[in-house]
Amino acid sequence: MFKNRKWLVSITSTALVLGLVLTGCGTTTPSSGTSAPKEMKISYVPGSEPKTLDPQMSNGIPEAIMEMNMFEGLMRLDKDSNPQNAIADSIEVSSDGLQYTIKLKDTKWSNGDPVTAEDFKFAWMHALDPSAAAEYAYQLFYIKNGEAYNSNKAKAEDVGIKVVDPKTLEVTLESPTPYFKSLLAFPTYYPVEKKNVEANPKWNLQPETFVSNGPFKMQAWTHNDKLVLVKNSNYWDADNVKLTELTFRLIEDGKAALTAYEAGQLDGVDQGSVPISDLDRLRKDGSLKTSPYLGTYFYRFNVTKKPFDNPKVRQALSLAIDRQALIDNVFKGGQIPAFGYVPGGVPDAETGKTFREIGGELFKEDLAKAKQLLAEAGYPDGKNFPELSILYNTNGSHQLPAQAIQDMWAKNLGINVKLLGQEWKVYQRSEQDLQYNIARAGWIGDYIDPMTFMDMFVTNGGNNQTGWSNADYDKNIQTAKLSGDQKVRMQAMHDAEKVLMNEMPIMPIYYYTNYYVLKENIKGIIQLPLGFTDFKYATVEK
Repeated sequence: MFKNRKWLVSITSTALVLGLVLTGCGTTTPSSGTSAPKEMKISYVPGSEPKTLDPQMSNGIPEAIMEMNMFEGLMRLDKDSNPQNAIADSIEVSSDGLQYTIKLKDTKWSNGDPVTAEDFKFAWMHALDPSAAAEYAYQLFYIKNGEAYNSNKAKAEDVGIKVVDPKTLEVTLESPTPYFKSLLAFPTYYPVEKKNVEANPKWNLQPETFVSNGPFKMQAWTHNDKLVLVKNSNYWDADNVKLTELTFRLIEDGKAALTAYEAGQLDGVDQGSVPISDLDRLRKDGSLKTSPYLGTYFYRFNVTKKPFDNPKVRQALSLAIDRQALIDNVFKGGQIPAFGYVPGGVPDAETGKTFREIGGELFKEDLAKAKQLLAEAGYPDGKNFPELSILYNTNGSHQLPAQAIQDMWAKNLGINVKLLGQEWKVYQRSEQDLQYNIARAGWIGDYIDPMTFMDMFVTNGGNNQTGWSNADYDKNIQTAKLSGDQKVRMQAMHDAEKVLMNEMPIMPIYYYTNYYVLKENIKGIIQLPLGFTDFKYATVEK
């Protein structure tokens, strides 16, 4: 199905460049007179068409980039990933670490209405509502009875979110959570305007009803083409926002995006859209920029389907690939081979040590053992192994790695798999509904703690998406969540990771490095290691 891909990319790239010639890009336009501010515009590719821009219902990095520039939570991460007061004016934490009393600043929505504590509660309760089926609902399970309500074991009024008055929110947690302030900066914790959402159930699909409270507001949305944002004059910190317009180009084809960038019609392209086939060239000519990235690239196995209900099959496939060869010859981004799930850069309980350093490598590539495991599972030399498929999303550069892994499994184990590419929204739905055999995946941390990776794979977790369940794993995660002792927490998560890597419902491949392209005259953009790109302080130099 891919034999005409090169021709299609060429046509798409040319059409895109021609279509962009008439749009502003990285421009500063002096105004006549002295009172009006000069125009300052940026165009950037965060990814393709978002599945949704409802912050309680989204779970992708491209969506998070768009949302963080239109919304703002109680906290906002600074350039060092530290949470700083944003909509929150002050936060008082009780001595036992369980109760947060949060005073809100006097701020407004983009339509001029006041942002209230009730708006925050409304948004959070929507994410927890069992009928909403929000994949990120578990990010609010730290709140007292949040998980119980989401599981239909408690009532809405039992959840530890209390509106004291329009500007005061009181939140009670299940247990002390050292990183809760960082969570308050995460998109799932963004507010939405209750009045607007109730009046417009499909509020997030068009600019006429899209109300936000961040640095920018939506002006236009041409689906599968572009999302145009303009400075939000009602934003509480508008004086520090210099951009007048921020256009997110929604481009599925990374090659087309890069072609447009190199033709001078875009100001930047995010990592997920930079083709790996161009990395060597971009690195040599100095165009490629890099920054720290807290993430792991991996494959999911659907354990509800044969033969992946057998852990020996999952282990065999994981031990039979050469990660360093994939990095050197296919990915080419200077990534680090992954022999565990949690990446480096996350502190452990021991001062100066990371979780990965303490945990070490939890498995090793071993072709002889892989063949033995496959034979023990009933498929000696790959005989009678069913023909399955690797699912991947077509935006980004995931086809070539899938082809390389396909070749390694065929050569090393004698098994054949097909490749199945789907556009972003369809791919996300296929993973969520377990309509796949093997699926390309990646996870970028939501906050800097191992838990942001580890609680994904609890039984029925919204982002588990493998069908895997293990009582020991769940118990370890629960221990880590309930303890306020960092040593106890970290040991429980190390124990959980060992269970995960022994059972192998996922196959870690590499730890991310962030690479992207950006014009030299674009300044002030914050590239966070959590995958977010913040344009609040961005400027365009002449």
